[in-house]
Amino acid sequence: MKSPVGAASEPEQIRSSAADPSRPPHTVRPRPPVRAWLQPAVISLVVAAAFISCYVGLQRDPQPHQVPIAVAAPVPPGAIREALGDTVEVHPAADAGAARQAVQGHDVVAALSADGPDGLRLEIAGADGTSTTSAVRTLVGAYAHGAGKHVTTEDVVPFTHFDPRGLAGFYMAFGVTLAGFVLGSNALGLTGLLHLRHRFWLLAGASVAIGTLAAIIAGPILGAVPAPVAPLIVTLTLLAAAVAFTTKLLGTYFGPVGVPIATLLLLTVGNATSGASIGADLLPTPARTVSALLPPGAAVRAVTDLSYFDGAHAAGPVITLALWACVAALLLALRPRLTRQRTQGAA
Repeated sequence: MKSPVGAASEPEQIRSSAADPSRPPHTVRPRPPVRAWLQPAVISLVVAAAFISCYVGLQRDPQPHQVPIAVAAPVPPGAIREALGDTVEVHPAADAGAARQAVQGHDVVAALSADGPDGLRLEIAGADGTSTTSAVRTLVGAYAHGAGKHVTTEDVVPFTHFDPRGLAGFYMAFGVTLAGFVLGSNALGLTGLLHLRHRFWLLAGASVAIGTLAAIIAGPILGAVPAPVAPLIVTLTLLAAAVAFTTKLLGTYFGPVGVPIATLLLLTVGNATSGASIGADLLPTPARTVSALLPPGAAVRAVTDLSYFDGAHAAGPVITLALWACVAALLLALRPRLTRQRTQGAA
């Protein structure tokens, strides 16, 4: 049977395609692997579950644990300890002045002293956070009620006027963490364009710019963070560098899964356990353990100390931030050597 006029038989079509390279042969695209569909969906679900669990779960039922309180004579420390148990950590003080100095030096979050024969005086550091000071008021109020005394409360370290809820430090740390994460994520895509040392200069220089910009906006411009500008810039620069280099490190070593790991570790767990929205002394034990070790928590502590306690305990958090940045940078610098050694070993 002859083919219709003008139509080419199948062998003729194949020969025509072979003769004319401009005509691509008909091909069937392979079915994409299940992993290509499953991995993004699973990662997004894990991030959503972790974010909600951390931020909502930690605020669901905060319980005080070993909240440090200075107790001045003649108030009996043993009676406070017996009444409140392990919810507080009692620090005996010689007198009301010494107890107040412990609050102002950020050694404790509150000071309890006698106020007449039937009263107690509670001096708190509002800068330690609303959740923490509210818990202290409740605990001391319960003790006073049982002892038949009334309580007079005074905030001796209040928040600045432009940050009445004490959330400026949290939002600033969150913003710098987010900026560092974006910086490190974008640097992952520059591997084929920039030499390693140039990427290091990019991460370091941009971290300085992020820290400087954040400190100037939150400090002198908005007046919400009363810390001295120079130490604040150093702290926020180290936070940005710690997050940027760590994000770059995780993406380099773990590939596409590295960025979601950084999201969970730094943006989600790190910020949720930082102690800014919920005081560290009210967090569950696992969250309290990692709170000061992750960059956001270390930064919040340093900013609070610099802003309200003359930097009394800021050195430790600043060292923590520097260690994150330096260790991540070192491991990134060693990556090419490790890759060469692995390649030579395989050969």
